[in-house]
Amino acid sequence: MNENEHKLFGESRRGFLKKASLGFGSIALSGILGQTGAWGGSLGDPGLGGILNGTHFPAKAKRVIYLFQSGGPSQIETFDYKPSLAKWHGKEIPPSVQGTQRNSGMVADQSTFPLVKSIYDFKQYGQSGAWVSDLFPYTAQVVDELCIVKSMITDAINHEPAVMFMQTGSQLSGRPSIGSWLSYGLGSDNENLPNFVVLLSKSSGSQPLNSNAWSNGFLPSHHQGIQFRSGKDPVLYLNNPHGVHDHDRRRALDHIKKLNERQYDLWEDPEIQSKISQYEMAYKMQNSVPDAVDTSNEPDYIYELYGEDARIPGTYASNCLQARRLAERDVKFIQLYHMGWDQHGSLPAGIKRQALSTDQATAGLIQDLKQRGLLEDTLVVWGGEFGRTSFSQGRLTADNYGRDHHPGCFTMWMAGAGVKKGMVYGETDEFSYNVARNPVHVHDFQATLLHLLGVDHEKLTFKHQGRRFRLTDVHGQVVKDLLA
Repeated sequence: MNENEHKLFGESRRGFLKKASLGFGSIALSGILGQTGAWGGSLGDPGLGGILNGTHFPAKAKRVIYLFQSGGPSQIETFDYKPSLAKWHGKEIPPSVQGTQRNSGMVADQSTFPLVKSIYDFKQYGQSGAWVSDLFPYTAQVVDELCIVKSMITDAINHEPAVMFMQTGSQLSGRPSIGSWLSYGLGSDNENLPNFVVLLSKSSGSQPLNSNAWSNGFLPSHHQGIQFRSGKDPVLYLNNPHGVHDHDRRRALDHIKKLNERQYDLWEDPEIQSKISQYEMAYKMQNSVPDAVDTSNEPDYIYELYGEDARIPGTYASNCLQARRLAERDVKFIQLYHMGWDQHGSLPAGIKRQALSTDQATAGLIQDLKQRGLLEDTLVVWGGEFGRTSFSQGRLTADNYGRDHHPGCFTMWMAGAGVKKGMVYGETDEFSYNVARNPVHVHDFQATLLHLLGVDHEKLTFKHQGRRFRLTDVHGQVVKDLLA
């Protein structure tokens, strides 16, 4: 027997014993578990195609639209109204307060730390009476749909680790993102579109964004977020090459699938199954993607709702409209990234530009989802990776200042499926420097998001390098006060 024959014989023998033992174990396990899942609880909705084969309990949300404001929007200029800062404006932050939080290296050589009030006014809106900055007049009009969390805290102080932490539960690159975990756990409600779609605003800021934020990490590669581009080719290399007929492409894919299946029978490498899934999804997307991203038939009142920027592919407004169209088609997780919120200096002008490019479209998305009945089972999330300091970074003048990174407190909001409407949760101290009441850690937020989708965050795991990993690592509690 030569070396190749010996290897094949060994693989076949081991494969048979492995499959046989797993089969007997499955029979025994099914008898023990009966109608409950292997995770200890009765499963909810069956047959979604994910590893869970259902939800741990009935889901409030079917899908998520996550509006990630990359760079760290200042909570003091957006939703965390601090009138007491007017009394302290220009005065040094008390050492007893400053010493409670670490600062980034960007203010290491700064000798003075004057507190600075927001240059923008705040007003109360809606029945909830939530305070909203003048920068966000459109968001203010939908404030009673929002569940505003003013007491977010994170462990990271620099951009990339903080973005990774918010999106993957770890400051280190290489872990699966939220969308990938949901794709792995729950599968898809639309077999012709990806489970997890990523949309990036073009020309929205110089702050870099690492694609690991929507990576599948150690999960099978078909759970990777698929980035849709602006322009005529939303997904590269999706169309058939010139001269290749669709019938010929189908025959080629069928033959490749048979070859891959033979390889899988031999080696049982799960990545081979991922390749088969990716080829099939690419073929289906040839017809489904052009229809999903074509907004040419949208009526004028929709563009008036989102703003005229929605007519320009790749803008934040256009991506918000695309997100609604993908939500209509039951894409599970739709991730928007809008960069440019990193105002270390010239904050008043910089944050005004950001608000002008996002405010109307954000509110328009909420209104559009609501009028279509989609807000009832769609969870919308808005927020960045951390907040900003209440003291000025750099020189404070009569009309200009900056703010450094601040992990100790920041604001996010949610709207839609399963969360309380018109709620303001948590509170910061008079300086917006520390959380004073009801802290919500990043892992708590992630646990709550999964809960709204019917998933127990402690039971959606993946064994990698000898350890069972999960999105929330070994932390996280569902914030039940936020649940409707």
